[in-house]
Amino acid sequence: MPKVTEEHRVARRAQIVAAARSCVLEQGFHKTTMADVIAASRLSAGAVYGYFKSKEEIIGAIAEDALSNVDELFESILDDDTSEPLQPVAVLERVLHHIIVIAERPGGDVTRIALQAWAEALRNPAMLEIAGDKYRRLRSRFAEVARRAQADGTIDAAVDPDHIAQALFGFVPGFMVQRLLIGDVTPESYTAGLRAILR
Repeated sequence: MPKVTEEHRVARRAQIVAAARSCVLEQGFHKTTMADVIAASRLSAGAVYGYFKSKEEIIGAIAEDALSNVDELFESILDDDTSEPLQPVAVLERVLHHIIVIAERPGGDVTRIALQAWAEALRNPAMLEIAGDKYRRLRSRFAEVARRAQADGTIDAAVDPDHIAQALFGFVPGFMVQRLLIGDVTPESYTAGLRAILR
């Protein structure tokens, strides 16, 4: 029997994730079944279950793909050696721009899936665990930004950076909801409003 290469495994996993993304965007999280994902992937049930045991695990993989890109953005922000002080609202604006880039990639808007996953997490403990882990990681990146900004002297060092991260992270879903439901919000307009409030 021929040996399966790592490249083959990565490609098959990506094929399943892309099929699931397409199904959820077309039918919604609740209506999408593993049978739908299997059919859309054009793989056998055994092949799909060899990678993912449940729909929740696949949604976690979709979130992981999106968040890995956001992680890379935070790394570039925090590794920037310029002498410019770090401004948390400017970082938020960059994150929002990056979310739009991710949302507009081929294969469908993952922010729609994220909103469905948040709603599902309220009633599904498995989804709550997956979503909670992913979003705690994102919030921890904002805490890193807060610590750096405190060290730079651009924000109050007396405030717990985790509390600052809670507030910064809270603006992300608010932006996504308004972008999807109303459509008139941009990273610039959103952060301009925030800067006005903080003055």
